[in-house]
Amino acid sequence: MTGLRYVYAVCRPFGTPLQSQLTGVAGDPPRMLHHHGLVAVLSHVPAKDFDEAPLRAHLEDLDWLTETARAHQQVVDALTAVTTPLPLRLGTVFRDDSGVRVMMEEREEDFRRTLERLQGRVEWGVKVYIEPEAETAGARETAVPATSPAAGSGRDYLRQRSMKAKAQEDSWQRAERFAGRLHSLLSAHADASRLHAPQNSALSRAAGQNVLNAAYLVPRGESEEFVEIVDRTKGEEPGIRVELTGPWAAYSFVESDETFAETDETKDSGTSVESEEGV
Repeated sequence: MTGLRYVYAVCRPFGTPLQSQLTGVAGDPPRMLHHHGLVAVLSHVPAKDFDEAPLRAHLEDLDWLTETARAHQQVVDALTAVTTPLPLRLGTVFRDDSGVRVMMEEREEDFRRTLERLQGRVEWGVKVYIEPEAETAGARETAVPATSPAAGSGRDYLRQRSMKAKAQEDSWQRAERFAGRLHSLLSAHADASRLHAPQNSALSRAAGQNVLNAAYLVPRGESEEFVEIVDRTKGEEPGIRVELTGPWAAYSFVESDETFAETDETKDSGTSVESEEGV
């Protein structure tokens, strides 16, 4: 199959084969391009969809973007199971193998340094939410009964609003204290940690308010212990939900550069098409 080169990640050579039925973006199985002791994992993709103009148009198509992101992540996940990959941005496309080699030579020092730092480690994500029921429980408890003669008075209305706000503030402060303790505990059991901005519930579609959105870099051999620590905290505080995701490639711990993937589970998309000619 001819076409452009869609690159998922860069890693060191590895001996364990990927899943035999694994397919990537546009249904093409991932291939290995070896260069200067590094490996670029890529697929061949059609120019009609992945050249610069059609790619930009496709990135406005949510269904297409979702399908492509899922295929991209599927390959990165398969690599994470057998090696330490440095995931590149979704939509990282080159004209040909030569373009990929040029990119690898230009970033060779960065790739090697980052791979050395992340070798044998994976990323775990931990989020803490205030459950929707906890947000409204205080308001229900302090509400003035509808049958009360004073239920419609302005004074009681303001008092109810004030009590509701206080209940929500108390719930938020309690969740923040819990999240702070949890982050300190998990950071002590990780090689590194990153705090991301809390997710907008309207965008993430997750129930409740996100209080903690953190990533932890953990040696692969210590992951089981890390997961057990997180699991023990679940249900510790009523009305607070703890979510664990992973293991991921170390998205949050690669050096800050546009070559690398963005953070968080959606792994934000890029739009550039590159080659040695700079197209």
